[in-house]
Amino acid sequence: MVALILFFSGPIHMFKEDARFHTLEQLHERRKRVVRLHCNGLGVMQIVECSGLSYPTVRAAIDAFERGGMAAIRPRPRGKSVGNGRSLTEDQERKIRQIICEKRPEQLQMNFALWSRAALKKLIEQECGVSLSVRAVGMYSVRWGFNSPTPIKRRYAKQSEAVRAWLGEQYPVIAARAKAEDAEIHWGDETAWVDIDVCGRSDMLVGNTLVGNAPGTYAAGEPRPKRLMIAAVTNQGKARWMMIDKSINADQLIVFLAALIKDAKRKVFLILDNLRVHHCKLVKAWQAAHANQIEVFYLPSASQALNPARRLHTDLRNAIGLGARVPAQAKDKLKIVATEHMTNRASLPAPLPASLPASLPTLLPESVECYS
Repeated sequence: MVALILFFSGPIHMFKEDARFHTLEQLHERRKRVVRLHCNGLGVMQIVECSGLSYPTVRAAIDAFERGGMAAIRPRPRGKSVGNGRSLTEDQERKIRQIICEKRPEQLQMNFALWSRAALKKLIEQECGVSLSVRAVGMYSVRWGFNSPTPIKRRYAKQSEAVRAWLGEQYPVIAARAKAEDAEIHWGDETAWVDIDVCGRSDMLVGNTLVGNAPGTYAAGEPRPKRLMIAAVTNQGKARWMMIDKSINADQLIVFLAALIKDAKRKVFLILDNLRVHHCKLVKAWQAAHANQIEVFYLPSASQALNPARRLHTDLRNAIGLGARVPAQAKDKLKIVATEHMTNRASLPAPLPASLPASLPTLLPESVECYS
């Protein structure tokens, strides 16, 4: 004991620590250390010097220990207690949550199709007479176990091994066969685009209010103008394409394939992705009947980036989306805009954007032909 007292007899300078920034576990350990030093006979100021804690913190820990023992120095949870400061009582929260689980807004004569923060805010005002902010409503909904999840998009893992095998084994065989049989390799793909101009603005005289839908806006549930295109691109960059009005089906694909082999003047090796219509029975039967004119190969799953035709479609969709010649408020306008861009693409000196693996051909806009 004498040696211990002599050790702490001199002044020890330490940096003071602010206990407000300690976690509860850290604060509990510091208090236990203070108690141990106190039990060893050190004075308060000596404990302050060697522990780095402030005098009020050390004094409070010692007083709490003398009143209630080691259990009294355990720190209490900080902040407000659960439920303190809420605008709704437990019974009101239980009532609102039950209504949300059992009914829809339209059943309560509310102008909402589904539950949202705005709908919850209106419901709380009607049932409880309490007006909450949108943020408070969101906090209540999360506390009740509700959230607004982002729709899950179907994800496909990239099959790296399959892609490498296709590039290193299958595609060289296709290219060698095409050269030996004097066939032409085509890369086929489909795309769709819609009028997505939702700016909702229009020119008006100052002081006047725009009434009704602005150009480029649509009412809820109103279908937007939509166009689809099937295209095939050769290794030399020659593109052939066809516009369609509805979703692609077997009959439309067969019409495109028939026009493709008629225009190619030689056998066609067509490389497609794994869209369901590419594998349907009608298309398979038509291919078998024209096996001497066309042969179809398929890319690995989730490897659309390997298809050069995808670059052509991306270029078209970007041109329409940039708004150079849009908004296009009708299908006819969409068709005109797309046709003009596809026709003008052949005269552009620069290659299409994006990049391809080194083993695949570089797509240059050599020429473009349309099938009506």
